[in-house]
Amino acid sequence: MKIALMDSGIGLLAAAAAVRRLRPDADLVLSSDPGSMPWGPRTPEDVTARALAVAEAAAQHRPDALIVACNTASVRALPALRARLEPEVPVIGTVPAIKPAAAGGGPVAIWATPATTGSPYQRGLIREFADGVTVTEVACPGLADAVEHADQAAIDAAIAAAAARTHEDVRAVVLGCTHYELVAERIRAAVQQPGRPPLVLHGSAGAVAAQALRRIGELPDAEAIADSVVTVLRSGREGALPATALEYEEGRLLTSVSPAR
Repeated sequence: MKIALMDSGIGLLAAAAAVRRLRPDADLVLSSDPGSMPWGPRTPEDVTARALAVAEAAAQHRPDALIVACNTASVRALPALRARLEPEVPVIGTVPAIKPAAAGGGPVAIWATPATTGSPYQRGLIREFADGVTVTEVACPGLADAVEHADQAAIDAAIAAAAARTHEDVRAVVLGCTHYELVAERIRAAVQQPGRPPLVLHGSAGAVAAQALRRIGELPDAEAIADSVVTVLRSGREGALPATALEYEEGRLLTSVSPAR
């Protein structure tokens, strides 16, 4: 079994780690184009072209499924990706976890990139899944880029700025960018208010990993023998995980069982 994941940069690590936890025996193909990151400010046409190139590089390795581990690419390019690759390769998009967050009641904050915050796409999800729940959209300028480069000072500054724009009474935060899941506990620490119930964070990595397995008829098996291989593609060329990936638990997990190549 082989699962491919794509993103502009290392935001795919969270979903890749989720796949590894569910099926340690699954081979992984991690396809990115870090030179073009971030995709958020780019035009829909540009995002689609870049996403197709990254996906096609992954498809050359004949995966059983492709996870679009990027909110921007899922919003802008998912129909084009499915038209190009399906039915041979099932394509699983990433949707902000607004539905489960709203199911727990409110208030809810959605942390996302400036391009996604206030977008018709995100507003549509709020109308569909969070009707009657108090939802605040919080733009997080610079956070994805800071996570990509493992710039600790910039990460702290971006999180602090977003936390200052987040209402004190929120009960849940939706992580609306896959990069944010890599610093989830730092976000929790910044938003959690003393004396209030524990803050619930809602990411998408676990859900998309499970959906990928369902699409190819596989079941989770955390006890499977972990003899898988991680293939890393950077702008279509095989390489290694960048050093910044190893700054995060998810990146270290991917190299703890078998070396990435």
